[in-house]
Amino acid sequence: MEKLATDIWIFDGEAVTFFFLPFTTRMTVIKLANGDLWVHSPIHLSDALKSQIDQLGPVKYLIAPNHLHHLFLPQWIAAYPDAKTYGTSEVIKKRNDISFDASLNDDLDWQWQADISQELFTGSPFMEECVFFHNNSKTLIVTDLIENFSGDNFKAWQKWLAKGAGILAPNGKTPIDWRLSFMFKKPQARQHFEKILAWEPEVIIMAHGELIKHHAMGFLRESFSWLNKI
Repeated sequence: MEKLATDIWIFDGEAVTFFFLPFTTRMTVIKLANGDLWVHSPIHLSDALKSQIDQLGPVKYLIAPNHLHHLFLPQWIAAYPDAKTYGTSEVIKKRNDISFDASLNDDLDWQWQADISQELFTGSPFMEECVFFHNNSKTLIVTDLIENFSGDNFKAWQKWLAKGAGILAPNGKTPIDWRLSFMFKKPQARQHFEKILAWEPEVIIMAHGELIKHHAMGFLRESFSWLNKI
């Protein structure tokens, strides 16, 4: 557990294999003004982790920000039956075994909106992601929209693969397959990106890879420079 600022923590979990790479997992927990906990991209829930979480406050919201971040939701739902679960429409369709309370695609008055802003990043036919911004700490929270692997636990060929995909630190960005899928709707994606820039984040939390704690705006502009290419 690492406390990044007042009322925001990250927890690193075990790696899972995806596209031949060991994808590290990371969860973000925010304590809202009323004391409730908002849990983004839940990782494997061990007894030790549950003890840490319970010391922070009551778990109220479980967030699956895209259709790839859902593996451990059933554990959390079982452990915190009073929590409400939210995901994008894609993950709701994919996990019909989970009862979601609402879709992040909907335009609703979210109960956390005084503390956390959000934007659904669309334009790809293959994946969409809801990104979040913790207002008080000026922290942007993403999962796969940006990946920035250190490569420390990669074999040589895995580093080569990650560099080719554009997801190796310090030059991490949206993976190349997802970037290519925006080919026909880059203007739509640029509108979402402009809203993210307007938040003026100072810290970027990614589910996969190194955090950005300095010069976040410059990193963002470089990371999304592909949106300006024809």
